[in-house]
Amino acid sequence: MTSDVILDGELVPAEEATVSVFDVGYQRGFGCFEAMRSYGGVAFRADQHLARLASSAAALGLALPATETLAGWIRDRAETGGDAVVRVFVSATDFESDPRIVVFAEDIPEVPPVLRLLPLGAPWHPASRDTELAGAKTMSYAPNLAATRHAVADGFHDALLLDADGFVLEGPTYSVGWVSDGSMRTPALGQGILGSITREATLEVAAGASVEVQEDRFKLDDVLSADEVFVMSTVREVRPVIAVGDTSFDTGPVTEQLATGFRRLVVAETT
Repeated sequence: MTSDVILDGELVPAEEATVSVFDVGYQRGFGCFEAMRSYGGVAFRADQHLARLASSAAALGLALPATETLAGWIRDRAETGGDAVVRVFVSATDFESDPRIVVFAEDIPEVPPVLRLLPLGAPWHPASRDTELAGAKTMSYAPNLAATRHAVADGFHDALLLDADGFVLEGPTYSVGWVSDGSMRTPALGQGILGSITREATLEVAAGASVEVQEDRFKLDDVLSADEVFVMSTVREVRPVIAVGDTSFDTGPVTEQLATGFRRLVVAETT
């Protein structure tokens, strides 16, 4: 159940939190957002999420309240939500008024313990074209959600996105990694994929565990020949993948090591 919502700094009941139908964010998806996990009332790496939000807003030309103000709103909703997902939306309104800022906490959605992914081409992805919005977390997520719906309709949990040349990118709402010969591999951020906070934390865990990491451009065949595959995201944390298309995988020791290390990192930073 979604708790009360902070709407432009004012706490209002969830059922009264509204955005105008004339808002450009509603009509055109012009805005940006963040989602972060709250553990026991503490938002994990809120500063990094706020930095990414500021970068996304700057790419769109949207002014934000002071960072300290946003941080206070996030902290308030995290403390109220406990174990929750805290979401921040910045909607452009009418380009003449200040953006509308919405902050709320909601229950963590159920996530399967293991995932099955369907590889799909993503010609709309920033990797396939030159755009100033590459790496920005904008509200225009229709292509991402359409890819997820396509995968679910075909009997999978979600999609694995590929660029026009068949290189692996990311999932619609998560980063992807895999393990080959004990080494972790993941697509490089230079391909226009989102700079995931969970991905960054997982790379730190890998470094601390002396797991070699390769960030590069990889074809789908590199994933299909891997020993282990996993996804990384705010909601899923580090989650094993047991199938990519028709290719099956076991949940392996490196994925378990990274998942356990990530949870320990969360505990260390939120308690």
